[in-house]
Formats: sequence, C-alpha cells, structure tokens
Amino acid sequence: MREIVFDTETTGVNPAGGDRMVEIGCVELINRCPTGREYHAYFNPERTMPSEAEAVHGLSSIFLSDKPLFGDSCAELLDFIGDAPLIAHNAGFDFGFLNHELQHCGRDPVCLSRMICTLVLARSKHPGAKHSLDALCSRFGVDRTARVKHGALLDAQLLAQVYVELTGGRQIGLSLLAEARREDQINEAAATLARAQRPVRAVRVHAPSLDELAAHAQFIAKMKEPLWASVGVA
Repeated sequence: MREIVFDTETTGVNPAGGDRMVEIGCVELINRCPTGREYHAYFNPERTMPSEAEAVHGLSSIFLSDKPLFGDSCAELLDFIGDAPLIAHNAGFDFGFLNHELQHCGRDPVCLSRMICTLVLARSKHPGAKHSLDALCSRFGVDRTARVKHGALLDAQLLAQVYVELTGGRQIGLSLLAEARREDQINEAAATLARAQRPVRAVRVHAPSLDELAAHAQFIAKMKEPLWASVGVA
C-alpha cells in the first residue's frame, strides 16, 4: 500500500485571510516503509513573510523571492502524491493550505477522504499525553536533533517514523516475519508428509541376465585382442 506523509510551512495560520503555503515536503511509504522517494519544494508566496512565521521556520521574504509560484510547479507535486492517502500532523491545517493553493491556481482540491491525521491517531492511542511532533518523537525514540527549526521535509521524515510507530510499526514487521516463518514450517511439514505417502516401489534388478551375458561374450569374441579379455572382464 502506497501512502504519502507530508508537511507544509506557511506565512500564517489562515489561508482564507491571505496566508500562503511557502514550503511542502513529502515522503513516500510503501507498506509502512520509507522508499527513499521524496518531494520537496519552496514557493514564492507573493507577499511579505511575517516575523512571527519566519521565527518558526526561518524562511524569509528574500529567500523565497526567487522561488517558483505554487501554480507553476504544482503539476510535479500532484504527480508525486498521485491518489495515495495523505498523512499529516494536525492534517486539517495542512490540507486547508494545500487545497487553498490548488484552488487558487484553478486545480481541483484533494478529497478529504484521503486525509489521515497523526494527531487524531496519537490522541486516540495515548489520551492525556502530549501530542506535538517533538513529544511523539521523544515517546517513540525518533531522533530529532536536526530539528532546530520547523522544516517541511525534515518534519515529514520525522512524522513518517512516528506514523509507523503509531500504526504498529516494528510489531507489524515482526508479525510478518513470524508469519513467513510459520508458512515455511507448514510448507516443509507438507513436503515431508508427501514424501512419506509416496508408494514404495520394488527394487530394480540391475544384474545382467544369462542371455545378456552370452550375447556379450559373443560380441567380445569378434573383437581383436579386446581390452576386457586382457583384464579378465570378459
């Protein structure tokens, strides 16, 4: 099963009020395992970056000024995500900005039925605990030392590891391995039983008959100084 874990960085919290998405990072999972395929892009928001938002992700107006507009590069993003389920932390926020940008450039929004929210999963699995990405990384032993500031691709990479743990992670892998071993044992037992049930055949006779020995002697007699006669075989 193919899934995409993604994260966004923005100019603020309200797309309807003019805030824009400035960065997106995506990580591909196949059967809960990262494949190494990723998508990452920055976008020019066509507006100034508020200091509060820049303090969170470190992306300045100057840095983003030469980046492409979302509409100019969204085809590559849509091709990467395909029709896979999309996983995000506090997914309603990220979906809100992603769909706002898609609609802004005349594209169809992503169906919300594809949304998987790790915040909802975490609250269900660990009620009463802290559910920030940092807290979940600490809970599951995910190394986040590189996370000095928020970054869409780095956060998506961390979230992918957290998502695997939230959905059974290593236990899934262990159960699959155990199931494979059980299947091997069943196959070997079946093969052993099949061998035991084969019909027993009579021993084949390989010694020459008297007629065959006589025919052989006649054949040798026609030969000049046959080797077999010299060694006593004939």
